[in-house]
Parts: sequence; C-alpha cells; structure tokens
Amino acid sequence: MSNDKITCAIVDDEPMALNLVESYVEKTPFLELKQKCSSAIEAMEIINNEPVDLLFLDIQMPDLTGIEFSKMLPKNTRVIFTTAFDHYALEGFKVEAIDYLLKPFDYAEFLTAANKANSWFELKRGTKKHNISEEKDFLFVKSEYKQLRIKLADVLYFEGLKDYIKIWLKDNPKAILTLMSLKSLEEELPNSQFMRVHRSFIVALKNIDVIERSQIIINKQRITVSEQYKSKFLEYINNNSLH
Repeated sequence: MSNDKITCAIVDDEPMALNLVESYVEKTPFLELKQKCSSAIEAMEIINNEPVDLLFLDIQMPDLTGIEFSKMLPKNTRVIFTTAFDHYALEGFKVEAIDYLLKPFDYAEFLTAANKANSWFELKRGTKKHNISEEKDFLFVKSEYKQLRIKLADVLYFEGLKDYIKIWLKDNPKAILTLMSLKSLEEELPNSQFMRVHRSFIVALKNIDVIERSQIIINKQRITVSEQYKSKFLEYINNNSLH
C-alpha cells in the first residue's frame, strides 16, 4: 500500500454505477483508485498484472459474475460487493467479503463499508494492536437494510448462528440479527471489554452476573465456557478476583 492508502479497483457493467463509486472513492482520503473496469473479464487481466488491495465488485454481470470472479482473486485482495439484488448477501458472506452494499447506496453507506476495509488492513499491517481503539464505544451493524448504531455498553453478549450473529442488548427482549461471522466481529471488539468463551458466544465481561463452574450467567442466560477458551477466561477471573 502506497503511503498506507488502500489501493482499489471498481468493477461494474453499469457506467453510472461505475462513475458513482469512483466519485465516492475519490472523496475518501485513505482510498487510492487504480483501475475501473466494466466487466470481470477485463478486470481479471488488469488485476493479475497489477494487484490491488480492495475491489468494489458488482455481482450481476454478463459472462462472469462477481461471486465467480471473487473466487479467482489473489489471496490478499479483499472485496466489497455492490449489487441491486439483496438475495446475494449470503453468497457474499460465504466468500468472506468485507461488506455488501445494496444499490442504490449513498456515500454514508459506502464510507461505513470502506471504514471496515480500512480497519481490516490496519489490523493486518499491525498499526492497531489486535483491536480497535479502547476508546471506541459503539459499532455500526447492518440489519434489515439499515445501519444500526450499537452502544457497546448496552451489549450483553453476541451469539453466533450459522451465517448470522444475534446481538443481545440490555432492556431489549428481541435480538438484533446481522449477517457477519463471529470471528470478524471478534477482531472489531475491544478485548478489555469482550471475550470469546465459546465457538458461538462472545460475552460482555462487565455484564457477567454469576460464574458457576464452567458456566456464565448473563441476564438469566446460561453460557458454557468451552475448553478451547477456558484458560484465557480463568486468567481473566484470577486477575479480577479478591485474593
């Protein structure tokens, strides 16, 4: 990455969409546009010769779809999908896209996705110590076509399902559902406040009510601490216990 900017390319067979994303890239300080292409076939040749860090990639294109093309990209190239069809979200998730923008999207939505990419690359470069700044007190999550601002202080725990995450909040009997992996979420959370204790659960440490043998109780919900995460959790307990 030159000067720590994220190099990127745009691939879209609609000229208006191509130009719109280009205008968004140009007003985003940490992005550097290298190429724009009107088909995946054209992009394939260009990107193989000059790889980029990030691709803004339309899904529904003739000859080769964005999903198919994403599986052929160099290992270090990440993808943000852009599409007018919401039923592609799950496929985008399965190929580990950083985000998924549903057309028509505005600059605020674009910037949220670009910031996710920026966080990912900063973690990769090691300019962030494992986690985002400990001062961070909220996250934006996409749910039902909206970006919801979630206060971290209100989170009880995150529950991972097969392709989604349930976010359980204080004073909210219904969970917020978002398309994301627990692993990628874990990278975004401050590790002084949250800990993964099970393949399917990340808990808010300050909201633990009771610890009973290998179980945590938060808001009457019992969560088992699995063997894989037990030693780290016990270390936390020991460091915060009266001896």
